[in-house]
Amino acid sequence: MKYTFLFLTCFIVSFVFGQTALEQQFKDIEPKVIEWRRHFHQNPELSNREFKTAEVIADHLKRLGLEVKTGVAHTGVVGILKGIRPGKVIALRADIDALPVTERNDLQFRSDVRTTFLGTETGVMHACGHDAHTAILMGAAEILSQLKDKIKGTVKFIFQPAEETPPPGEDGGAKMMIKEGVLENPMVDAIFGLHIRSGVNVGEIHYKPGGAMAAVERFVINVKGKQTHGSEPWNGVDPILISAKIIDGLQTIISRESELINEAAVISVGKITSGVRFNIIPESAEMIGTIRTLDPDMKTLIIKRMTEITETIAKAYGGSATISFSNETAITYNNHELVEQMLPSLKKAAGENNVRQIKAETIGEDFSYFQELVPGFYFYLGGMTKGNTQVFPHHTPDFYIDEKGLLLGVKAFTQITFDYLQ
Repeated sequence: MKYTFLFLTCFIVSFVFGQTALEQQFKDIEPKVIEWRRHFHQNPELSNREFKTAEVIADHLKRLGLEVKTGVAHTGVVGILKGIRPGKVIALRADIDALPVTERNDLQFRSDVRTTFLGTETGVMHACGHDAHTAILMGAAEILSQLKDKIKGTVKFIFQPAEETPPPGEDGGAKMMIKEGVLENPMVDAIFGLHIRSGVNVGEIHYKPGGAMAAVERFVINVKGKQTHGSEPWNGVDPILISAKIIDGLQTIISRESELINEAAVISVGKITSGVRFNIIPESAEMIGTIRTLDPDMKTLIIKRMTEITETIAKAYGGSATISFSNETAITYNNHELVEQMLPSLKKAAGENNVRQIKAETIGEDFSYFQELVPGFYFYLGGMTKGNTQVFPHHTPDFYIDEKGLLLGVKAFTQITFDYLQ
């Protein structure tokens, strides 16, 4: 009975809206989406500084006749489309910020924008595909606004700043949008997001139910020793040696205490700072790193054991140490029931054989904060030219996506919206 209902839902959508007419609308929107993407790519803006990007988005939504809110979480934009009949509220989200990366390719619309980021001169580049996400959601908003009289319920288009984290000392991103009520007035029933991937073939959609991307924690360990001459280590307490022992001890949490057959987990130290001279054993050391977890219980265990191991090892070698944690993202958790309900919509948009389930990844995404409050589904969109053997990774100067993949994003958002609101 369930499958019959889903089939009828998709059939009703095609029948009511006219599949031929809808396909023509998709055909007409594709060059616009590509043009928008190229504009944003050539004019990137960093987190919490997306002022001109927000203007373009807001102007577009206003021309479509949507109710538009600007200045949400500094530079975020929210568009609200109300159907002719009351019903559920669905939210579609795109991130809009760029990265401090200097672009290195020969695209005609490459970014030559320069800035100073945390005291360092750098280029600015959409090196993660947020320009594509923004253009895709603008395209979906245009298609759906043209079919307003066929929509039952409400659609919220959330254009989120600072997904790449706000600058130090500033609030921003999904957390701040939530704090300012983006999921309220009207209350959102479900939220959907996508991410274009440079290593996934154009035309494909990848997804994972449950934990899809990791919770990200940043940790800082401060080790206190006793300074002495490098030739007489017995007169001091070496914080560098203690740091090395702590790093080694932390890895045993992953290799010996974490049930990796359930989910993956990672502890990485990315920075160590200590000392000023070759023949002085310093007084202190600082380590900064990241934890990635896909299971809440594993996250709790790892943080508990990291605290215990850090303090105990330092004490055993005559020093002391403290450890602090700060949350960067929660687990990107795709609601199982929502995934099952909307999977036929993705298959209708991409084709039965082009939608694939994958394993979890240890990267992080602040879309996860929306999912902590309402059911959410986050999936990947193909952006690699079929047959290509070279992948241009995200967050690198050579990042590249094939624009032929953008239209599928518009189709997926549109199909999901119609089917969910039915």
